[in-house]
Amino acid sequence: WPTLVVIDRKGYVVGAHAGEFTAEMLSPLLEDLLSQKANAPAAALIHFPAMQPAMAPSTLRYPGKVAVDAERIAISDTGNHRLLVGTLETPRRMRVHHAVTHVDARDSEVTSFRSPQGLAFAGDELYVADSENHVVCVVDIDSGRARTIAGTGRQMRTREDRSEGALSSPWDLTVVGDEVYVAMAGVHQIWAIDRRSGRSRVHAGTGAEDIRDGPNASALLAQPMGITADETRLYFADAESSAIRWADLDAHGSVGTIIGTGLFDFGDVDGAGDTVRMQHQQGIGRRSNGELLVADSYNDALKWVNFESRTARTWLRGLHEPGGVAAGERCAYIADTNAHRIVVADYDTEGGAELEISS
Repeated sequence: WPTLVVIDRKGYVVGAHAGEFTAEMLSPLLEDLLSQKANAPAAALIHFPAMQPAMAPSTLRYPGKVAVDAERIAISDTGNHRLLVGTLETPRRMRVHHAVTHVDARDSEVTSFRSPQGLAFAGDELYVADSENHVVCVVDIDSGRARTIAGTGRQMRTREDRSEGALSSPWDLTVVGDEVYVAMAGVHQIWAIDRRSGRSRVHAGTGAEDIRDGPNASALLAQPMGITADETRLYFADAESSAIRWADLDAHGSVGTIIGTGLFDFGDVDGAGDTVRMQHQQGIGRRSNGELLVADSYNDALKWVNFESRTARTWLRGLHEPGGVAAGERCAYIADTNAHRIVVADYDTEGGAELEISS
């Protein structure tokens, strides 16, 4: 899990690999199959026309995350490899001040964003988890200028990479004081990065993939993809275990689970405790009253989660694999990823409307 199976043009299984793999591992087999195709009779070749998307992109293309801070708003326009940073003229209308695509190359090899994801405002700065460049960047909100604060531009795969400061698929982040806490999806951990020095450390998780509570240093996580915080705890969406979990901000604290029971336990069930089921949640926000708002991605839904009672209840359905959510004072802002839009939902209503975006 995952397992890759390769089928040739005649319908025969010609290869299989169980577990994670790289493009370099697959390339020799594909090259061999393509050489066979070149010598095949034209009538034997099969053509598969591309399916047209049910919802075509317009301004946005597969937006991954969204952040709000009073009247300020930022969107990870992930499929267009850019950030949109601006203000809310009304709760449902955004004016873009900066469309940020480039990164100052003086701090790393990265010169432009590649599939940016998580966003977090902190004062006059916006922090960004740039997932495919494997870096964390910061954007000056006034100028729109971006620079790298952590990561080398290459994915961490070895101890040497780690010693050089590499990261692995940073997916979301939140800022508490002088530290940026990062959901490091590629290594099943939560990291902390000093905002000023860029020094990083593992905050929670051993790097093994599973759902196991306990001290930060020995807990097991499973591909965290969304994160938020209050004054004492981090709350994160542990996607591969379909769980919502927490970790103490104290480095010597613990990790616990609110929703979720195992790597292969998933579904769509509201309720309390271990009876609750969600599926591959990728986004989490925290409202000022303490309630958590979760993008239940594979159930196309938005759900409220209560930390104290360990309860979950569905709020919105009919979304399209939402990847991120930001909890504003009056409204929630949802990155409805596969519908290429941001949905705005007032807390007092049962529906949402698409955010208007203008420059």
